[in-house]
Amino acid sequence: MEFSYLNVAMFGVGVFLLMGVISFIKQGIKFGALVLLVLTALAFTAGALRL
Repeated sequence: MEFSYLNVAMFGVGVFLLMGVISFIKQGIKFGALVLLVLTALAFTAGALRL
């Protein structure tokens, strides 16, 4: 298993988007939270597939 800059960047983007999901849920914006959750899953998947 080899970590590269791109892997770390994709996981970082995933964490950033996950914080956005939590913020949207607290504000009651459920549709925005759902969209961000999908983007978060894609970012984590891209980071994991690059490993």
